This record gives sequence, structure tokens and C-alpha cells, in this order.
Amino acid sequence: MQTIFAATACLPEGWAKDVRLTIKDGQISRIETGSAPVPGDTRVDVLLPALANLHSHSFQRAMAGRTEFRGAGQDSFWTWRELMYRFLDHLTPDQYEAIAALTFMEMMEAGYASVGEFHYVHHQPGGTAYQSLSELSQRVMAGAQQTGIGLTHLPVLYTYGGAQQQPLTGGQMRFGNDVERFSRLVTEARDAAQELGRDTRVGIAPHSLRATSPEDLAAVLPLAADSPIHIHIAEQPREVAEIKVWLGARPVEWLLGNAPVDNQWCLIHATHMTETETRHMAHSGAVAGLCPITEANLGDGPFNGAHYLREGGRFGVGSDSNVRISLVEELRTLEYSQRLRDLARNVLVPAEGSVGETLYLGAARGGAQALGRDAGRLEIGALADLVAIDCARPALFGLPEHQILDGLCFAADDHSVTDVWAAGRHMVQTGRHIARDSILASYRKAITSLLAEL
Repeated sequence: MQTIFAATACLPEGWAKDVRLTIKDGQISRIETGSAPVPGDTRVDVLLPALANLHSHSFQRAMAGRTEFRGAGQDSFWTWRELMYRFLDHLTPDQYEAIAALTFMEMMEAGYASVGEFHYVHHQPGGTAYQSLSELSQRVMAGAQQTGIGLTHLPVLYTYGGAQQQPLTGGQMRFGNDVERFSRLVTEARDAAQELGRDTRVGIAPHSLRATSPEDLAAVLPLAADSPIHIHIAEQPREVAEIKVWLGARPVEWLLGNAPVDNQWCLIHATHMTETETRHMAHSGAVAGLCPITEANLGDGPFNGAHYLREGGRFGVGSDSNVRISLVEELRTLEYSQRLRDLARNVLVPAEGSVGETLYLGAARGGAQALGRDAGRLEIGALADLVAIDCARPALFGLPEHQILDGLCFAADDHSVTDVWAAGRHMVQTGRHIARDSILASYRKAITSLLAEL
């Protein structure tokens, strides 16, 4: 059992002073307001529900800074993807594990308590399966275990190289599974996940409409059971055009009309939607998985956020390519993308109120839903996914309670984070992950060997 004393805490009913919170078996078991600290309490300044990072490809963290050199012609998402495939030609399981651990550690130091790992690298270069079909899933889980992050693992079905069931080529060969082999992979991954914390989940992720088929999508959905289902959707205009030619409808339109999309689903990006698609997606109960830093880095375009939130849509944020892991910057970039498009300020508040609270608390609720975690709020019975921040830092100092989340989202940086708990595991203390030194040493060794092969 652990106890935390917070000078201020953000509870579902509002801000409270002198809050003493008890954690038992990974859950919040007691909350007392107007309390006093006792010896043995972990004392923090401001306590918040920690966010879930709902969309990550951890291996891409090792590519950060390596794709920002312009070659001949116009760079795009599609030219970036070719560079990613070449990078994959040399990545080993040991390197994968070290990169995953470093990525998850950085997420926790930025204030995330959990991650949805959208995992599509399954096989050896060239497509030959490892002796254990779930070898690389197990490496992701090992990285999660080292860091203590809450993991929702999402093995990806990736069967085709493009719309209209084109064959896999090049780097895509490491991703490929038919429905039968994918089913075995999911079963193996779930068996391996038994070694992790009780809060670990294994869902499924049909990669995208272009990487599967209507028949295969329908065939794999029962594998999800009651676990999360994630899918990339409508990220790029070219993708939208290709799917419309093939299936006769735009991606979001087709998915909502042909799959049982509900609150079990997370639709990643959904960048290019009509007003009608936006409204129907908001009403479906699914979560929009937004990755603003990556979407800006790849030139995807801004999400139709204002309309989506007016219609009651749910959302969360993820770091996707992990080119920059920063919780506050994801939220900031999301709002700023709307301001740049609309030439307006304070866009993502449907009526009146705090933009920071709308962003932070909305992403806390939506991210928890997307990962199948009973979290995203400071409430008895919820998972103890918690983050503490220091309001003595210059960017936050002197702000009244109702503006703390505005300051966090728009003025602060990740150094405001002092402590993070994931299902009660106190992994970040005084701003530093408790296993930082060993994780960093393993990462440096892995990258040195990887670069020698490139």
C-alpha cells in the first residue's frame, strides 16, 4: 500500500486542496480531501490523472533526426515510408527491445503512464518468421517490463502492400501475416503477456484498409473479444483516393458503414474527413487517436477538431513515430494546428472554458478508453495512473488552480513532471525514471551496433 499527499489535486468534481490518496493493488483505494500529510507519504505539489499514449511505433524512435534531409524532388509521407523500410532491413530483436525500453522510459518521464504499442514488425528481414512467431512482441513486452509502463499491446494485421490487395514488397515483408498466422500470433502474444502486470492488455490492430481486405477485416474482429481494436484511417489524401476507387467510399465512410465501430475502437489519425464523416465518427463512440507532432512532421494535415468536439467526439493523443516524445507538446500542437488552419484562437473548446482542461482531461478520458484501461481520472476504484507536476517552476508559478492545465499545455515543458505512477508502480521520481541509467546504456549499445550496419 502507498500513500500520496498532494497540495492540490484535480478530482472529477474539481480542484481540491490537501489531498491524501491511497493506492492498493494498483488501484486508488481511498481519497481524503482537507487532510494532512503523515510520515511515509510521498509528497507532491499538483496531482493529476496521467494520460495514455494511445499510439506508438516504438522502433521509430531510433529514426528521429535521420529523415529531415531533403532529397531530390518533393518529400512526403510516402518518401519517408521508404526510408523507414530501409531502416528496418537491419533491426535485430535485441536492438528492438533496447529501443522500446528507451522509448517507454521517455514517455513516462514526459508524464504518460501507459502506451498503446501498434506493433507491426513481426518477422526477420525478408519475411521469414522467427522461431517464436511473437518474438518481437515479446521484446516490446520486455521493454515495458523494464520501464513499468502500462502496456496495451496491439499486434497488427498487415497482409497487403496497398489498396486492392497489392503484394507486399521490400521492408513490408517483415510485417506480413494472413488471417490464420495472425490468429496464432495474437494467441502467443496473449500468453506472453501473462508475465506482465495485471493491467496489461493485448488487443488487435488491422493496420489500415489499404493493408487488409474487407473479408480479412471481418475475419479477425472476433479475435479482439473485449479488447481494444485500433486502425489507421484516412491519414493521407492519396490513401483516401485509393480506397474510394477500390471500395467505392472514403475510408471513414466505408469503415463506419461496414464494421461494428463502437467504443471498443480507436481510429488513428482520421485526418481527412468530410463534415458528415466527422459527425458520424463522433457519434460512433470510437476514440480519435490523434498524433499531432507526427502528423505535422509527416505533413498529414490537421484533424477536424472543432467540429468533432462540438459533436461530442472522444479523443486521445499518441506519439506515433516518436520523433519527439512530449505530452504537453502533443496537446499544444493539436490546438495550434486548429488555430493555424482557422486563423482563430482557443478553438478546441466547444462553448466556453479552459482550453487546457478541455485538451488534458479530454485526452485523459479518451486515451484510457482507447487502451481499455480503467483510468484517466482520480477516483476510487480506478487504476492508479497518476502524474505529479511542480507548479513552482517558472512557467506555472502563481497560476490559479483553474489555469494550471492552461499553463501546463501552453507554457510548460516536460520538466514540470516530478513523479509518475502506472497502476501504482512509482517509476518516475523527482523527474527521473528509476531505471534510466541502465536503459540508456543498453540503448546506446544497440544504436552503436545498428548504425554500424546502415
